[in-house]
Amino acid sequence: MSGIRIELSVIIVTWNTRRFAWECLDSLRIYRDDPNVEIIVVDNASSDGTPEVIEQEFPWVHLIRNSENLGFARANNIGMIASTGKYVCLVNSDVTAPPDCLPGMHAYMEANPAVGMLGPQMLCPNGLIGRSYMRFPTVWRGLCDAFAMHRIFRRSKAFSGIIIPDFDNSHTAEVDVLNGWFLMVRREALNEVGMLDEQFFMYGEDIDWSYRFYRAGWKRVYFSEARAFHYGGASSAVTPTRFYIEMRRANLQLLRKHTDKFKTYGYLVATLLHETLRVMGNGILILRRKSDRSKAVLKMTRSIACIQWLVRRPMSSTATTTSRPI
Repeated sequence: MSGIRIELSVIIVTWNTRRFAWECLDSLRIYRDDPNVEIIVVDNASSDGTPEVIEQEFPWVHLIRNSENLGFARANNIGMIASTGKYVCLVNSDVTAPPDCLPGMHAYMEANPAVGMLGPQMLCPNGLIGRSYMRFPTVWRGLCDAFAMHRIFRRSKAFSGIIIPDFDNSHTAEVDVLNGWFLMVRREALNEVGMLDEQFFMYGEDIDWSYRFYRAGWKRVYFSEARAFHYGGASSAVTPTRFYIEMRRANLQLLRKHTDKFKTYGYLVATLLHETLRVMGNGILILRRKSDRSKAVLKMTRSIACIQWLVRRPMSSTATTTSRPI
C-alpha cells in the first residue's frame, strides 16, 4: 500500500447493482471536490451496465474494472491496495450515506485511537434499525440458533446464539463482530492485521477480519451516532439460494481457520440440524397457511439445497487447524 496522502478512502465493490450503485455514489457526491476524500469503485465484471453508468455519471470516481467476478474480499483488497487514506471505509453498493455519516465516524476514530474498526447504525427499508453486529460463531451458539433458543430465552446471553437480541442499538458499544456492509478501518490497524482473507468469496470475511482485529488488540465499535441506509442483499437477491449456501460455506471456512477439526465437525452438525428443522417448520407453514406460502417455499427450498450441499461436500476439507481458537 502506498503512503498516506489523504484522510479517508471510500471503497465500493459492485456486481450487477447499477441502480443501487448510482444511489450510493450520488449520496457521496458532496465529496467530489474534497481533497481529503477519495472514492474508489471496484467492479466485479458486471453485465448490467454498472461500470458504464459510473464512468458516465461519476467521472470523478476512481473506477477499477475486473475482468471476472473475483469475490467481495479480493475486490475490496484491490481497492485497499489502490487507496491512500489514513482511514479506509468499505461500503456496500446498496448503501446510501447521509452527509453527516462519514464526518461523524471520522471524528470518533480521531478521538479514540484504540478503535481499529467502526461501524454505523443500519437503517433498513422497513424503517427499523438493522443488526450490524454479532458474536463470534461457536458450536454452542450454532446449536442455540438451530433451536431458536434466543426466542425462548429472550433475556439470556447464554442462549442468545450468534445474534445479540438484547443489544441496545441506540448506544455506542464495543462488539465482537461488525458486519461488513459499512466499515471504517484505521490504516495503522490495517497494516498490522492485514487485508481481508480472500479464501472467503462472499460472507464470513467480516467475521474473520473482526476476529483478527480482536486478536491484535484493536477494538471493534458499533457507533450509534452515525447512520446509513442499507437496502440489503442487492447482489444476493439475484440468486438467493446460491448466496445462502455461500453464507454457510463461509461459516465453515471460518471455523476451519480458527478452530480444530472437532469443533468444525460440531458446527457442521449444528448447521445440518438447523437446516433440517427449518425444512420441517416451513413445510408445516406451507400446509397450514394459505397466505405467505411463497416465502415459506423459498425458505424451505434454500434449506433443502443447503442440506444437499452439506451432505455432498468433501468431509476431509474440514481438517484445517490453526492456533488461538474462537
